[in-house]
Amino acid sequence: MGLNVTQKLIKEHLIEGEMTPGKEIGLKIDQALLQDATGTLVQLELEAMKLDRAKTEVAVQYVDHNLLQTDFKNADDHVFLHSAAQRFGLWFSRPGNGVSHPVHMERFGKPGKTLVGSDSHSCAAGSLGMLAIGTGGLDVAAAIAGQPYFVKMPKIMGVKVTGKLPDWVSAKDVILEMLRRHDVKGGVGKIIEYYGEGLKHLSAMDRHVIANMGAELGATTTVFPSDIETKRFLKSQEREDDWREIIADDDCEYDLHEEIVLDELVPLIALPTSPGNVVPVSEVAGKKISQVVIGSSANPGLRDFWIAGAIVKGKATDEDVSFDINPTSRQIIQNMIDNKTFGNLITAGARFHQSGCMGCIGMGQAPASGTISLRTMPRNFPDRSGTKDDQVHLCSPETAAASALTGKITDPRDLEKLYDMKYPKWTPRELHIINTDMLVAPPEDTSKIELKKGPNIASIPHIQDLQDSYSVPVQLKMGDNVSTDEILKAGAEVLPFRSNLPEISKYSYTVIDPTFYDRAMKSKDQYGGHIVVAGGNYAQGSSREHAALAPKYLGQVAVLAKSYARIAWQNLVNFGILPLEFENNDDYEKIEQGDMIQFKNLREDVENRNTITVTIKKESGNIEIPTKHSMSDRQIRVLLKGGIINDFKERLGA
Repeated sequence: MGLNVTQKLIKEHLIEGEMTPGKEIGLKIDQALLQDATGTLVQLELEAMKLDRAKTEVAVQYVDHNLLQTDFKNADDHVFLHSAAQRFGLWFSRPGNGVSHPVHMERFGKPGKTLVGSDSHSCAAGSLGMLAIGTGGLDVAAAIAGQPYFVKMPKIMGVKVTGKLPDWVSAKDVILEMLRRHDVKGGVGKIIEYYGEGLKHLSAMDRHVIANMGAELGATTTVFPSDIETKRFLKSQEREDDWREIIADDDCEYDLHEEIVLDELVPLIALPTSPGNVVPVSEVAGKKISQVVIGSSANPGLRDFWIAGAIVKGKATDEDVSFDINPTSRQIIQNMIDNKTFGNLITAGARFHQSGCMGCIGMGQAPASGTISLRTMPRNFPDRSGTKDDQVHLCSPETAAASALTGKITDPRDLEKLYDMKYPKWTPRELHIINTDMLVAPPEDTSKIELKKGPNIASIPHIQDLQDSYSVPVQLKMGDNVSTDEILKAGAEVLPFRSNLPEISKYSYTVIDPTFYDRAMKSKDQYGGHIVVAGGNYAQGSSREHAALAPKYLGQVAVLAKSYARIAWQNLVNFGILPLEFENNDDYEKIEQGDMIQFKNLREDVENRNTITVTIKKESGNIEIPTKHSMSDRQIRVLLKGGIINDFKERLGA
């Protein structure tokens, strides 16, 4: 039996385990990607591990998330990250150079390579025929230090793509259609692999759009073949020699099947407050809007800005709409100037921002209260934009630009009648303007370089081993699909503390309960810690390991949930937090916030995979419920030692 593309990539890099769904495998990692919101912790973890130099073929530290410098904190972090990249032998992408994922695709991505990134959207590199997985920073640090990356072997969903996109429909509508069908949990435990004759009509950057938002499906990653479109893209970046063909064998099989007929797609839009809340644009057309934002890693290509510019060319956007442009890189800006896109957008009233994530991560561009913001971004979780009552909708550049003109949600197909407009046809250029000036290569000798730490940068404290018994309170009870943005929010107020654990911990769960920090600190002093309880798909969203490390700092012993998002589950183990699951989901109803929880013989039960009995102390009498965990033998070892840093240092010393 032949192999699909995913199986070929895994087989080439398999170090431990076998390709059986549900079994843990260890993969050799070729490349690593870090961004500044999570990379500060990764660099501090490399320091804690006493790493000499990066062991991967390529590792790159990007500064793209937190570019605002309203005081010393972000500027100090940028200096620290530069020094750490030099010290540990990483490339450094300077502030303002661009968003990590498209820049990495342009400059470093190679078909056939593996990549782990400390950003959930690192899966975007799958557009080049790579196996690229977003994960917690500790896993990335371990990979940089030369360790395998461990993950449960996913099932592989083959998505057959046929036909050709109709006018006014683009790649964003393809991934929104997948989210409409499968929602934010539909990809959990799966790799999504696209194949079929329809791929010849999707460029490499179109595939980037689709692969990027595979993270919103909950998928481990997304994989595309490396074919003639991949070669065309690398040639345009003057990197044709990095191309190799990787396509599925004719007789390969997939664990699961799906099909998308491109001709049948219509303009789609994700309504608040989930990327999976997708409907046709025509169903909500006519609602007044106050903002349109075009850009981010979810629509980063030159074509995405060009189509918006072509739609608004010679026109003025509605006077009540803030028309915001987040160019994804300096290289993109230069090309936008060269092909007149920049001028078309500026003349129509666009506001240009720095090359970076910006509004996508809540760093500026917050919408007005109680108003609708249309964005080409990947997420619309509550309060992520920086406005508490935000109404963020996710859509294509075509829908965004059309709505900017009319001042209301507009199906872009209606422009043919409203403005007698034909759909602008994009013709890819053979050669882009190339800009590598703000990429700093690692030095030959890194040993004498010192880390530059400002007063806001604190080293990671020692994490205690898992204890045998606890008696702690349930500090918080939550429902389904709680996101990392709700556990540890992003935004201009919080992200400057990404390298200061004591300060950033004060924002733990504040989106859900503003009193959490004070209550958790009291429990830490009185009982030695706490647990939290959640429904299904706990901690979906970003790879933000602060969402595990900050609660751990506040004494979090365990999470008890119906199910977990993949990255969050791994992050909990990596920082020594026990990820328990209900054996019977009905027992979720028996636990209330404020209950005291008791564990006994915990280390033995965890190590031997025994049922872990949770005793709930109530005034009416104690209740015992059975729980379990699904950790591998390696993860059990890591957890018992208090996390992966302790485990790595012990093995390194040995």
